[in-house]
Amino acid sequence: MATANKNLSNYDKNTIPNAKDFRFGIVVSEWNDHVTEGLYSGVIEALTDCGALHKNIIRWNVPGSFELVYGAKKMIETQKPDVVITIGCVIKGETMHFEFVCEGVTQGVKDLNVLSDVPTIFCLLTDNTEQQSIDRSGGKHGNKGTEAAIAAIKMAYLRQQANLGFHQSDKLLSANQLQIEGLPLKIEE
Repeated sequence: MATANKNLSNYDKNTIPNAKDFRFGIVVSEWNDHVTEGLYSGVIEALTDCGALHKNIIRWNVPGSFELVYGAKKMIETQKPDVVITIGCVIKGETMHFEFVCEGVTQGVKDLNVLSDVPTIFCLLTDNTEQQSIDRSGGKHGNKGTEAAIAAIKMAYLRQQANLGFHQSDKLLSANQLQIEGLPLKIEE
């Protein structure tokens, strides 16, 4: 997503499901922690603003961004979250390492989403410069962590509604039965 002329921290709370009943897993890379801690702060602020309870938020640290996928996989297997957010930052250097790490994490998060029933949110900054990462982790472009938290709430809600639909004696919920904070969920076909 292009961030020019867009603040990543803006969202309409009226369009977000209440997060109080969801369990959130967050896996944070320790590499470039001056950036990842800013992203984590954005995640926590948005989750709690939308009703998430601190007791329902689990944080695990991993050494680097490449380890995010394994951390998320183990969190899904052992902690039973409704959604996992992976937080990392890779800044382009002079070697191909940047491309290999970014591709590996991207494909790994995609694989978790395909193979697991628990959504995994991709909050990996892949910037050319350190300043670009700072600008997107609480700087002039807002906070990509906030955006990841909102995506996590929406995906936890989608998972909940889909699971409800499949367990109600083969009767799926219709579009007018799905609600977010009392408002009907609009489903376009």
